[in-house]
Amino acid sequence: MNLSGVIDAVSKEKNLDSTIVVDALKQAIMHAARRDYGANADLEAEFDEEKEEINLILFRTVVEDGDVADAAIEIALEDARKMDASVDLGDSIGESIDAAKFGRIAAQSAKQIIVQKMREAERMKVFDEFKDRVGEIMSGYVKSSDRSGIVVDLGKVEAVIPYKEQMQGERFRAKDRIQGYVVDVKKSSRGPQIVMSRAHSMYLVKLFEQHVTEIYDGIVSIKSAARDPGLRSKIAVYSRDGSVDPVGACVGMKGSRVQAVVQELNGEKIDIVPWDPDVARLVCNALAPAVVSKVIVDEENHSMEVVVSDDQLSLAIGRRGQNVRLAAQLTGWKLDIKSEAKLAEQLAGVKMVLASIEGLGDMQAGVLVNEGIKSPSDLAALSPRQLVRLLNLDEETAEKIITAAQAKAEEFEDALEDGADYRSEDAFALPEDDQKPAERDHLKERVALFLKLNGVGEAAAAALAEGGYRAIGDVVADTAEEVSDKTNLPIGVAKTIQMAADRYLQSQK
Repeated sequence: MNLSGVIDAVSKEKNLDSTIVVDALKQAIMHAARRDYGANADLEAEFDEEKEEINLILFRTVVEDGDVADAAIEIALEDARKMDASVDLGDSIGESIDAAKFGRIAAQSAKQIIVQKMREAERMKVFDEFKDRVGEIMSGYVKSSDRSGIVVDLGKVEAVIPYKEQMQGERFRAKDRIQGYVVDVKKSSRGPQIVMSRAHSMYLVKLFEQHVTEIYDGIVSIKSAARDPGLRSKIAVYSRDGSVDPVGACVGMKGSRVQAVVQELNGEKIDIVPWDPDVARLVCNALAPAVVSKVIVDEENHSMEVVVSDDQLSLAIGRRGQNVRLAAQLTGWKLDIKSEAKLAEQLAGVKMVLASIEGLGDMQAGVLVNEGIKSPSDLAALSPRQLVRLLNLDEETAEKIITAAQAKAEEFEDALEDGADYRSEDAFALPEDDQKPAERDHLKERVALFLKLNGVGEAAAAALAEGGYRAIGDVVADTAEEVSDKTNLPIGVAKTIQMAADRYLQSQK
């Protein structure tokens, strides 16, 4: 039998390296031999290219005549010396085994192992082909879809888009074309498992790379991206060439380029803003279309206080805090949004408290407020030398003022906390200016109701109320997916809220 010819034929048919086929044959023959010699047998198989056959060798340890306990692993000294006169006790001697003696059952086992090795090699080949495609966009057709995810047929292999990686409101049926961003390629017993996403921010970036030539060529780059999948997203773009407008390049002629991306994302709104190395300017750009009046940067806490005119407050925050939340994700800074009227009211209160500290007057308190001192504790944290420089005082007076500020801090600190500020983490807090008084009162009542649930904060309670829920029982009646869809809360948060609601109802019985 021309074994080399068989190996070459199988290698070409399965598109596998011949060494994999040879290894499979050797493993199969050793497995078949162990059916006769036992699992403890020390067997070795080698492929003889000249004779085009696989040689099987059984290695046994040389023992005293009459002390052979297991003929598969031991051989008597007398028998061993008939094969090699130089062997001694304790040596290992190899004996060639005729593979033809294994019989039909052993041959069938060998065939099964060969088939198994071929499948493993094919799976590994497919894995090696796709493992380097993490970070790419791949297209296929929907094979099936259920609550656990969407199975996508990519041709050679299947991919899955988990529920959490899908965009809000999207529905796909079998045979629909679909594409997504490859986030991971895993090994499994069934072959490589490709995990795709349509909600990942990098999916948005890769789509722009496909449709904007300047990004593909490296002239324009997307510095950061933030998404509320299926609803709205923001990208910050920068141009290495001063003659190329990065925003215009991404928008395209009559909006053709951005509309191509929007169409692929099923209508998701996209804000394209210019990136700026100055973080304050970048935040102002990111909060568009709202116009920012003033930005106060707190480097230590990596946060910014953003001041807007009263008529821009709702626009800056966005519905359910969407605009400020996306801006915070885009820039990486914590953002506190205040109206000019609210800031003026707060500063007036701070000035009044500072002026009440012994040794300070209205004018000096005003100077401190303008320098960013917002409370007695801020003033108490200054060194005497810093206060001397700010207010042109002598050091003894400065020390007395700081001591008085420390005493005043404990008295007034809690009163100065501004609980009405809108923060980026208040993702679902709606500005009251957007609601009529009656609606606002009803909303507050429902928020107060949901705050009774253990572990539910104001943001989640507001999301439930705004999502149309009027009773705790209504939350339990829906599925977690429905709660997530109505409130725009992550599916994990929705499940946690449902468990808290169920525990609350049980406690009321």
